[in-house]
Amino acid sequence: MTRLTWQKSSHCAQGDSCVHVATATGTIRLTESSDPTGAILKAVPASFGALLSVLKGEIHRG
Repeated sequence: MTRLTWQKSSHCAQGDSCVHVATATGTIRLTESSDPTGAILKAVPASFGALLSVLKGEIHRG
């Protein structure tokens, strides 16, 4: 089993409401700090990049 190295979001304040990101072979993984081994979202890099663009407001719908 691959051991994941989680990185805490740079936009996280202190507490249990933080997003953590890790990479694995061909996937990006996301979890929250309150239950880091619980729900883990998996995405391919292109989908994760699209998610970040939306969250940053870089994609505008006309």
